[in-house]
Amino acid sequence: MSKKRSGLNVSTDLNGIFSVEDSRSPIVVNPKSALSIEKALEIIVKQMRASGLRERTIHDYETYVNDFVRKTDVEYLLAIDADAIYEWLGQMKVKDTTKRVRLKCFCAFLGKCFNNGWLNDMFWRNINIRVNEPIKLGATEDDVFNVLRQLDLSNFIELRDAAAILTMYQTGIRLATLSALEERHVDLENRLLRIDGALLKNRKVILLPFDMRLQKIFEVLFNQNMIIREEKGLENKFVFLTHQGKGIVNDESPKSNAIAKRLNYYKRKYGIENINPHALRRGFAKDIYKRSNGDLALVSKALGHSDFAVTARYLHLDPEEVADKLREFR
Repeated sequence: MSKKRSGLNVSTDLNGIFSVEDSRSPIVVNPKSALSIEKALEIIVKQMRASGLRERTIHDYETYVNDFVRKTDVEYLLAIDADAIYEWLGQMKVKDTTKRVRLKCFCAFLGKCFNNGWLNDMFWRNINIRVNEPIKLGATEDDVFNVLRQLDLSNFIELRDAAAILTMYQTGIRLATLSALEERHVDLENRLLRIDGALLKNRKVILLPFDMRLQKIFEVLFNQNMIIREEKGLENKFVFLTHQGKGIVNDESPKSNAIAKRLNYYKRKYGIENINPHALRRGFAKDIYKRSNGDLALVSKALGHSDFAVTARYLHLDPEEVADKLREFR
C-alpha cells in the first residue's frame, strides 16, 4: 500500500530557480530615493548663496530643516510626507504664529527641492497653521520721540541707538539693511540714503531722504565711529558699531543684533510697546500713506515691496479701501 501524498510536501524540484539570471527583471533604482535631506540642503544653500540671498535667510533654512531631521528621524528627501511635517509641528512648544513662520520656511525649502526635480509633487501646499493675527500697530511720532528724549546723546551707545531709531522711522528700512549700512550709503550733503540692491530684499536700488536732525546725528556718529575704530585698531565702514568697533550683527548668530536688543530694553524701561524694528517700519509706512493721501504705489515703492497686495496687508487696510485705491490705476 503506497503512502498518501501530503500537500505540505512539494515534489517538484525548484532548486536553483533564483540563480537563473535570465528569469529576473532588472531592479531599477530611483537615484532620487537616495538623496538625503542633508545633501539636498547643502546643494540648496550653495544655490542660494550663488543667487546672492541674505545670510539670515540661509541661516533660517539651515536651522529649521535640521530641526525637522533631528525631531522626526526622517533622513531621506522622498521620505518626507504630510504626517512627518505634522509630527514636527506637534513637537514645537511655541505659539502658532511662530509655528507658521517655521512651516513657511520649511515649505520654501521643499519648493526649491521640487524646482530641482527631486520631488514629484507639492504635497505640502495644503498644510496650514491657522492663527488669528492681532493687528500690529506702527510706531507713532510720539512713541519715537518719547524714547529719543530719554537718551543721553553724550553716550556713544545711546547716540548710536538714537540714530538707528530715527533712521528706521524716517526711511522704513529693515533691521537687516540698517545693520549692513556703510558710510558710503549715507549722502550727508543731499540728506539721502543711497542703498544699492545688494542690501535690499528685492535687489533694487532705492533713494530715501532724511531730515536735518538726522543729518546732524549722522555727522556726530561718524566722527565717534572713527575714534572708536582708531582705538580698537579696526578697519570697517559700518554706520552702526558696537562699543568694540565691530558691526552690530553677531556673525556666529545672524539673528543676534545689538540694536534689536537695545530697542527691547527701551521698550521695557519706558513702557512704550511700539518701539521695535517692525513697528518703526510700519510707522514709516502709515505716515507716508497718510501724508500722500493714500498713495499705495508710493508706499509700496518706498518699502521695496513687490506688489500692492503685500503693502496693503502691511498697512492692514480694509479690502474695500484697497479696491478703491487700486481703481485709480485702472
